[in-house]
Amino acid sequence: MLLLLWVGLLAALLGRDYLVEELRSLEIAALERGRETTFSGVYFQGERIGFVRSRLGAAADDRLLLEQEAYLLLNILGENHSVRMQLNAHLSTTYELLDFRFVLLSPFASTRAQGRVEGRDILLDLETPRGTRRERIRLREVPRIATPHRAYLLGHEPGVGSRVRVNYFDPVSLAGNERILEYRGQDRVLIANRIHNLHHFHESVSGMRINIWLDETGRVIKEESPAGFVFLAEPEFRATAIPGVGPEILTTVAVPLNGRLPEDLARRPTLTYHLLLDEEAPPDLLTTLDLAGGPQRLEEDRLTIQRQQLPTTPATACSPDQSAAITEALASTPHVQSDDPQLAALAREIAGAAPDDLERLRRLVSWVYENIDKRPVLSIPDALSVMADLVGDCNEHAVLLAALARAQGLPTRIAAGLLHQEGIFLYHAWNEVCLDGRWLGVDATISQFPTGLTHIRLITGETKEMARLGAILGRLGLAVMEE
Repeated sequence: MLLLLWVGLLAALLGRDYLVEELRSLEIAALERGRETTFSGVYFQGERIGFVRSRLGAAADDRLLLEQEAYLLLNILGENHSVRMQLNAHLSTTYELLDFRFVLLSPFASTRAQGRVEGRDILLDLETPRGTRRERIRLREVPRIATPHRAYLLGHEPGVGSRVRVNYFDPVSLAGNERILEYRGQDRVLIANRIHNLHHFHESVSGMRINIWLDETGRVIKEESPAGFVFLAEPEFRATAIPGVGPEILTTVAVPLNGRLPEDLARRPTLTYHLLLDEEAPPDLLTTLDLAGGPQRLEEDRLTIQRQQLPTTPATACSPDQSAAITEALASTPHVQSDDPQLAALAREIAGAAPDDLERLRRLVSWVYENIDKRPVLSIPDALSVMADLVGDCNEHAVLLAALARAQGLPTRIAAGLLHQEGIFLYHAWNEVCLDGRWLGVDATISQFPTGLTHIRLITGETKEMARLGAILGRLGLAVMEE
């Protein structure tokens, strides 16, 4: 789960300036001065683990070309895994987005998408092993894009506390989103033994808080984001000098457990956790997550999880007439392509002549567990690619199971949160399926049917929703409450 979140965070930072709602002449003039190649070092826990290169220049037919490249070297359980991302976008002379191409390359996986703008829509082509799928994405506003220099934030001499709204298109989640930036004034910031007098902006998106510092020209000098990322403007020779092994990422941001789980855990009907937030966490942080519902009950900072019982047979899948959530959990999406004929045929083959929906689901979970080679994969998974490669971690298991189950008429959503492993809680993904009027947790990665008392759901949704986890990274602790 955490690997997908890391890739998504870096990609969001790479393409964060899509769709600025308005660029006035003063801001455009400032942006014209930013046509140069810039480099930023990417740091985690104080160690450089990658870089971002950006350039804006002239293209044919009076168009502009924005080129961005990111490289990340992640230490996963003592082994280095590299990720490369590239974003090329053509812009009009007024910085309207015309078309783009996004590529993510990593061991065992790749993601390639391209799109062009028609009015307020983006016609998207997503490459999969089954060919290219065409999607139409509707945006609320006409797409615009800014350069890596964010001088538009300084064009109106912002006052402390003033805010600006920025809409953008994320090529990873394939969706639009909104960011709110608040001006915090000027700070004296020490970077590489030099004091910089910088403009400080506080950016909020999906509950995450990102701090940005700009110089007088609007160039980003420093950026701090969730999951321990820090971006620093640096010369090329320094930004691209990546040491051999950085900090291990999975356990670094794991959620600690104060004390131990009860010895009678396997027999308990419920388990209550005390959710411990650090002092800097927003007071409403818990309410922005999907902590309540299904087997989970939230009361202030206490989360109770009830042991789930399997439905009695014959079990029946929930009807889309019951709620919009069930309708959504049956839909084919760009990453969960349940309407693909080959995938639907595989789902029928696996389910066979199952006597009811519960047994149909059990067979699908078992097949995904038994057939996917369990390796950490740094990618934005889609069901068709997972079906072709049969390699992945919890994200790939959850995406493929969601597509297979939806193809069989079983409303299935992806849940992301925490799972207890060896004394700590690691970020993890699994599925929830609606049977007999309730959501049942199933985990195809570890073959758990249904999930137990140490699965803690934080959010539900697909790639777009994963950014919401960034709001809680490094801010949460857990303690088991006596019952």
